[in-house]
Amino acid sequence: MNIKAEFHCHTTSSDGKMSPTEVVMRAKSKGIEYLAITDHDNTEGIDEALEAAKLCGIKLIPGIELSCNNKESVHVLGYFRDDSYKAESLQNFLKDLKTSRVARAKSIVDKLKLHFNIELDYEKVLEKGEGVVARPHIAQSIIEAGYNYSWEYIFDNIIGNNCPAYVPNKIITVEEGIALLKKYNAVVILAHPILLKKNSPEDLLKLGFDGLEAVYFMNFKKDQDYLVSLCRNNNLIFTCGSDFHGIAEGDTKHGDIGDMSIDEDDFNKFMAVYRNFSN
Repeated sequence: MNIKAEFHCHTTSSDGKMSPTEVVMRAKSKGIEYLAITDHDNTEGIDEALEAAKLCGIKLIPGIELSCNNKESVHVLGYFRDDSYKAESLQNFLKDLKTSRVARAKSIVDKLKLHFNIELDYEKVLEKGEGVVARPHIAQSIIEAGYNYSWEYIFDNIIGNNCPAYVPNKIITVEEGIALLKKYNAVVILAHPILLKKNSPEDLLKLGFDGLEAVYFMNFKKDQDYLVSLCRNNNLIFTCGSDFHGIAEGDTKHGDIGDMSIDEDDFNKFMAVYRNFSN
């Protein structure tokens, strides 16, 4: 028996297209019982989502997707078992990250003009992200400005990793990210291992992850089988995630809420760790 759960999705608090309330309502319409909100580098949408989840009868897990680095961008999913995410020290850290993201977006906009003669109104880009600007906001701005590029082409050739207009995020090592999230009582999962190019899941798991996102929207069956076996052979937990950002034309990199599911036994193993997790 499979459990319909969503452990990886985004709202307008980062680079999603739907508000936290709208995401919860969509999850309800898809028959989701357990939902984690995992916005990039912030927890600003969690309280709104918690209120909506109460009304919808959905069990909501407060989460985050923290941008880290180990020779490449490595995303770390954290699932908070209590309200430790509200700690002033954590929130101050995340505010600093937000400031650096704004500066990064300005630099990307400048590089778009320099390398591709793409002119964007930076203030409008900033408004699109409500101050938490990420590359999907910039990609959407390029398309809306009338430039004849697809979403996929923009990421593969213009603003993706190692592309001319790419600007890295503020560097947080994977070890630092794991330690930070565990300090605030989170279960820590390696996000979308299939996207890694310079690291192996085996090597990263040695850094202290509790498990990984083995069931992911972009996986082929062989990828999923390998990652599930990796977790089971090492007594680790795993999650499923669509990486939902909202439905965007031409976006082949993200799924819809509820696209992925997890076996009941594996779900229960995750929940056992989540409920009993301690530093």
